[in-house]
Amino acid sequence: MLIAGTVIADPETVVPEGAVVVEGARIAAVGDAATLREQYPDHERRAVDLVAPGLVGGHVHSVQSLGRGIADDAALLDWLFDAVLPMEAAMDAEATRAAAELGYLECLESGTTTVVDHLSVNHAGEAFEAAIETGIRARLGKVLMDKDSPDGLLEDTDAALDESEALIREYHGAADGRVRYAVTPRFAVTCSEACLRGCRDLADRYDGVTIHTHASENEDEIETVEADTGRRNLLWLDEVGLTGPDVTLAHCVHTDEREREVLAETDTVVTHCPSSNMKLASGIAPVHDYLDRGITVALGNDGPPCNNTLDPFTEMRQASLLGKVDAKDPTRLPAATVLEMATTNGARAAGFDRLGTLRAGQRADVIGLTTDRTRATPLHDPLSHLVYAAHGDDVVFTMVDGEVRYDDGEHVGIDADAVRERATRQAKRVVEAAGIDVAEV
Repeated sequence: MLIAGTVIADPETVVPEGAVVVEGARIAAVGDAATLREQYPDHERRAVDLVAPGLVGGHVHSVQSLGRGIADDAALLDWLFDAVLPMEAAMDAEATRAAAELGYLECLESGTTTVVDHLSVNHAGEAFEAAIETGIRARLGKVLMDKDSPDGLLEDTDAALDESEALIREYHGAADGRVRYAVTPRFAVTCSEACLRGCRDLADRYDGVTIHTHASENEDEIETVEADTGRRNLLWLDEVGLTGPDVTLAHCVHTDEREREVLAETDTVVTHCPSSNMKLASGIAPVHDYLDRGITVALGNDGPPCNNTLDPFTEMRQASLLGKVDAKDPTRLPAATVLEMATTNGARAAGFDRLGTLRAGQRADVIGLTTDRTRATPLHDPLSHLVYAAHGDDVVFTMVDGEVRYDDGEHVGIDADAVRERATRQAKRVVEAAGIDVAEV
């Protein structure tokens, strides 16, 4: 396929009248559209206004999609223990499948081609099946919780690790490598030392398996971990083996000097979730400092109950604006830096190579956007538009691994109306079963 339009190949490269040529699952060529049409005369052709790399959701919760709007305007630990965890505990296999499908469809139609997905304790296999079916690229894992957790989610440590290993054997590398596994402890508050150390041991036993967890999102969380362990959160995670180049830590809002040194020294990846951190009033992550230290920082939406959208363009805009306010400097976190966070840095968080730019030999994860919008007029700078003005509903074309997954409002191979109907029905049932009074949360 030859996809023509203004090509934003990477944060530094824009080809005004360009094209991307896709052959199989790889990009064959990127360049001037007229030249490529002559070189590839027999390829199917598609024209869009803007062509860009697929975006990466460096930390999402697809299975929380049924809880969008159930826990607005609440503090993190109240939000988690009074609403989100009871909802997860009430979800059966059918609800989990519906939630994951809904989340992945929202991602694909908003330009996210890859997710690092933090699932739940139960029925994780349903989300893996949903990822395979919808065609999204995904790094995901079953959640482990073996202490201080509600009924329905609290597990025996060995049983949790054994189930995780079984899922690795079944799904790691599925769909021709498009679906991969991350060992996923919830966070240090609900995981024992044995569980956390077991997560490291498990990841080390399988090539390409990574680790994904939350860290230092909220001051109450940090105080709880320090009271339990005598260590600040990041130092505790480092002690039990949950830092390193194969580890993605979501949030990292509250870190001290030594913890930031550890992140840099261990080459640990951080995922910044600005909308969630603002909505839960968790604070402002020190993204400038992380980047200045050479720490890889990706971007994530977090979950629909604390965002309430999986639109990656919203997250890019929020990240840049929040970063400028934090630094009191309008030159910080410019569009190019934020796009890098949402693409190549996200690819690092997800653990996929040859991903995040439009270059020959790269994986063919490509999105197309329309600029037939009043807010796209005039369009002086395509990169500026992509980060500051575009919305997820501007996406008209999404390709993953060379396969078209979303095209002109239609999901390819998936009945999106049926998914939305099932999700609506399951959400009502799950919220009622969990005893959640949305008006009182």
